Amino acid sequence: MSTTPPSPRSSLDGLRFAFGTLTVLPVRVTRWDREAARGGMLGAPLAGLAVGGCAAGLGLLLLFLGAGPPLAAVASAAVPAVLTRGLHLDGLADTADGLGSGKPADDALRIMKQSDIGPFGVLALVLVLLAQVAALAQLYDASWARGALAAVTSAVAARLALTLAARTGVPAARPEGLGAAVAGVVPVGGALAVAAGCLAAATAWGALLGPYDALRTPFAVVLALAAAELLLLHCTRRFGGITGDVFGGLAETAATTALVVLCLG
Repeated sequence: MSTTPPSPRSSLDGLRFAFGTLTVLPVRVTRWDREAARGGMLGAPLAGLAVGGCAAGLGLLLLFLGAGPPLAAVASAAVPAVLTRGLHLDGLADTADGLGSGKPADDALRIMKQSDIGPFGVLALVLVLLAQVAALAQLYDASWARGALAAVTSAVAARLALTLAARTGVPAARPEGLGAAVAGVVPVGGALAVAAGCLAAATAWGALLGPYDALRTPFAVVLALAAAELLLLHCTRRFGGITGDVFGGLAETAATTALVVLCLG
């Protein structure tokens, strides 16, 4: 593997890939090769930062206009769904249906490709969205700033989980689709470097709320990644690798875990 640093053009293609595939923002993806996918997955937390910023901004706007914490929480939870066309939530539901079916890998993957949502998917969606809204409502009620920073933290943690899931050694379950396009494209060292940068950033913005949050915020990210990693390991054992749906499930698992941890203590 070459150690030559990426050119500015390659970095721009990577950012286009990240924002063009992980958000609905009007960014045109110009390259779909492995190099662009690598840059896109390394830059995924930046897409999370943009999504989280929008979620926090809408929540704060509603609070400023007189809405209560529950409505602000619903808005902050809705923004990531809207800015991803619900793809991560759809992936969570499909992954839950595949895992819950108890069928062999090929049959489970076939279930995940179906357009309808089964009972396991519905249950996963309801519980995850309820947990996200409840956690955000508690955080906004404690402090506007705390709720806003939690929205940003959870969105970054969700996309950082994708960076780590795209690391070398994690196979694709299918030969086609987004999972195959990004599976194994990120060097382990690069994934760890991005994770370290995100943890440093989480520590910095957590410190805005005080020393305790300077520790709790990166801790929430670590636990979010741990939860996503457990799901990743289970999915690779059950399905033989990752898919685009699994990526969605990982993102929602990490986001929810981060929010729950941040509202504890």
